[in-house]
Amino acid sequence: MSQIQSILSEKQLDRHRQVWADSLQQVTVDTVDRELSKPPGKYSLRRILTLVSPAAEERLEEMARQAAHLTIQRFGRTIQLYAPLYVSNVCINSCLYCGYNRSTEFKRTRLSIEQAIADAEVIAAEGFRHLLLVSGEDREFVTTEYLCELAGRLRSRFSSLSIEIYPMTECEYRTVFEAGIDEVALYQETYDRDTYARYHPAGPKRDYDLRLETPDRFGSAGMRRIGLGVLLGLADWRLEMLALAEHAAWLMRRYWRAQVAFSFPRLRPALQVGSDWPYLVSDRELVQMMLALRLCFADAGIVLSTRERPELRDPLIGLCVTRMSAGSKTNPGGYSGHQETTEQFEVADGRSPAEIAQVIRAGGKEPVWKDWDSAFTAI
Repeated sequence: MSQIQSILSEKQLDRHRQVWADSLQQVTVDTVDRELSKPPGKYSLRRILTLVSPAAEERLEEMARQAAHLTIQRFGRTIQLYAPLYVSNVCINSCLYCGYNRSTEFKRTRLSIEQAIADAEVIAAEGFRHLLLVSGEDREFVTTEYLCELAGRLRSRFSSLSIEIYPMTECEYRTVFEAGIDEVALYQETYDRDTYARYHPAGPKRDYDLRLETPDRFGSAGMRRIGLGVLLGLADWRLEMLALAEHAAWLMRRYWRAQVAFSFPRLRPALQVGSDWPYLVSDRELVQMMLALRLCFADAGIVLSTRERPELRDPLIGLCVTRMSAGSKTNPGGYSGHQETTEQFEVADGRSPAEIAQVIRAGGKEPVWKDWDSAFTAI
């Protein structure tokens, strides 16, 4: 059993979590006040439990004030902008919440290197220098060779390349890192084992432990950023935050030179995906979890994607967010005009990158298209 498996199992954060549900209900507003009187930015399981509890809803304004101050202190008045580039919507998994489910019938699309470059050129022309390569679990096509060739072609245009694809081996992560990819995002989707099994009935992704242990592998491979998250709506978000925080804290101790970043994907409408979800998260709850994680992890990235509406994204600019996507297309070839290809989910914020940049400035922050250069690294 791996270390992170042992941590979650011993603390009953991967199943039989009722003890934590009971503990959350026992937190009082006085307990929250005591926690908020301590210096922000330090993690403990008790602290995250307190800050995501129902009682903490009464102190969101104070949490927001502290989170905003801490974020400026650690990150300055900047918001990094990035764009996702989907290279394949082929997938061999049967995730019940995803439009790319292998059982869903639609015309699948894979971008050749030249087609992916065409999309990337559009993204670069809009000003982006941080690019996220995204794919379904399509190991047959999106190989390490494909990723290395693509990275080699893109490195001159982008200062940072990241991937959000299937789990790889440590050796494969080292290979793509050496090719110029410096960040990996991989979401556990849910840390509850029984819920995980229910929503992942078939395909390699059904292996909970393989997915759980993967961030350790890309940490060992030298990745500079480690992206974590859960799919909000599959299970009780408060319990998920406890497990997510423990996972992050363990990775931060082990890979202290890398930055851990949190993403907060909420379920969105997708092709042939139902809408009856028992644990949908409200805007207020989403804000609470983001603030809680900031107050526990001073130096963690907080990422907000175009899954969210402008009415929510804009106010969060001044609170705890450090990175935002803009002008996103979630279908392969979408930037270069191939609108007939199928998207993974519906984007909720369709504003252009220039419009997002202007909103960031209006909110007292500075949009950052490029914050470091690979010329200063050994790559």
